[in-house]
Amino acid sequence: MEIKPVGSSPSTKPPADYFTGAVRQDPLIEPPAPARVRATSVTFEPGARTAWHTHPLG
Repeated sequence: MEIKPVGSSPSTKPPADYFTGAVRQDPLIEPPAPARVRATSVTFEPGARTAWHTHPLG
């Protein structure tokens, strides 16, 4: 498992069906396959919100 400090990898734009407004994700934990766990830091700009959604693996 690789643990990364915020800002050490490029930010990404998360899927539009999970959020509204300007949001960015920064990876924190990215284990090698076949592991499926992952952690990210999510930053919301003013007015951005989480949209109702589910995650396929729980």
